[in-house]
Amino acid sequence: MKEERDYIQDLTEIRSMMERSTKFLSLSGLAGIMAGIYALVGVWVVYSVYNFNPHDIILLTTGSGGLFPYLPQVVIVALSVLVLAVGTAILLSWKKAKKRGEKAWNATSRQMIVNMAVPLAAGGVLIVILLSKGLVGLIAPFTLLFYGLALYSASKFTYKDVKFLGLIQIGLGLVSVWFIEYGLFLWAIGFGVAHIIYGIYMHFRYER
Repeated sequence: MKEERDYIQDLTEIRSMMERSTKFLSLSGLAGIMAGIYALVGVWVVYSVYNFNPHDIILLTTGSGGLFPYLPQVVIVALSVLVLAVGTAILLSWKKAKKRGEKAWNATSRQMIVNMAVPLAAGGVLIVILLSKGLVGLIAPFTLLFYGLALYSASKFTYKDVKFLGLIQIGLGLVSVWFIEYGLFLWAIGFGVAHIIYGIYMHFRYER
């Protein structure tokens, strides 16, 4: 019986070693929570301070040919949320990797980033085009959609749970394209609420 337990333990350790060598397991659940909080604060700012409403913007751009007057400020808020979320994820992942005695920047993390970079770059170019054409109402849906595609693409190099978060973002993005008037609300659910729930789940499953 003891030999059988030792055999099972050896198999478990071998499997764990193989998983660490092929998957990036230093993603932090706290980073997901913080990203969600940043997103919700950003949504509150653009809606309450700058009166950003996708439906009203569609009527403005199609009716008068004008642009949303606070568009530069909204873009700055969005970029600030992005920088804070990415910066927090890098910092906390580096700390988690250091605590585990691993390197955060390795062949697996590079592969993960490359797989994320293609859909994110394509989405970024599309968003710039939409901004130049005044199609502001479509920005929220496409950020959800391309971000979800990036997560789904990168999930093979990290926790499989990331795939489900990606599918949620893709689904919300597609729904948001149809219901553009609820784009900001659905964006808040995708980047805010979904990230917070995901972060809490990851923390309690993998980090405690």
